[in-house]
Amino acid sequence: MAIEFCYAERPSSEATVVRAVVGRQCASTRSAFARHRGLRNKDAADALKIAPSTANRLLSMLVYRGFAVQDESHLYFPGPALAEPAIEDTGTRRLVLIVQPHLEEAVRRYGESANLIIRVGTSARFLSTVESPHPLRVGDRQGAVVEARKASGGKALLAELPRKTLERMYLGELAPHDQRMSDAEFDAFIAELAAVRRRGCAFNREAIETGVSAIGVAVHNPSGRGVAALSLSAPSSRFERIVTGGAEQFMRTIAEHVEDDLAGSLSSE
Repeated sequence: MAIEFCYAERPSSEATVVRAVVGRQCASTRSAFARHRGLRNKDAADALKIAPSTANRLLSMLVYRGFAVQDESHLYFPGPALAEPAIEDTGTRRLVLIVQPHLEEAVRRYGESANLIIRVGTSARFLSTVESPHPLRVGDRQGAVVEARKASGGKALLAELPRKTLERMYLGELAPHDQRMSDAEFDAFIAELAAVRRRGCAFNREAIETGVSAIGVAVHNPSGRGVAALSLSAPSSRFERIVTGGAEQFMRTIAEHVEDDLAGSLSSE
């Protein structure tokens, strides 16, 4: 699923409308998924009491947002976002509030979009975005779910895990079928994650969407476990400018500030 995208013509308010529609329909769609081994467009239309054309647009948006996946026979199945923690969760909401001013600082400094990301299994979920002010920008991805191994923030968090855990995630029987790696692919992936650890940040150069690149850093809790990631994403035509402009060190620094704020919020409880 291509989630990291640039646009110049879509107003940011559209993302708010999309999230509202998905929020209203997701419970009904989850129920419909439970009743069918594979959901057809007609099944969704009947379950939601909407026109087939409307159901088709809704299912396409659910796929886009990670709430559904479509197989080669055009049947729809529950996507990874249906298993993700809700943003209304108290701990998640606190994290979003703590990180918000730091994302805003990153946008002021570089003029590009900044994101808060968490990892669940092999998926990376965007919890919040502060958008770039540029007409051509990486758009609001709040709620989007992508493969962790392709997103900069996802890779920053995967780099924190021991090899045995990664083997279970990407080589074992429990590995998602569409993400299972060969031994050679896994060895290359391990080498990439080792480079991420050495550098202290991860890059996504058009791995998810053509024309979009990002840099991501992990955020740790007081015990040192990576619990979230911050990313700065930009059109690829402007990305090298922010990298040569010190974005690596800046992102590592604001991650440290987030960690300080997170530790302070926990100690005050």
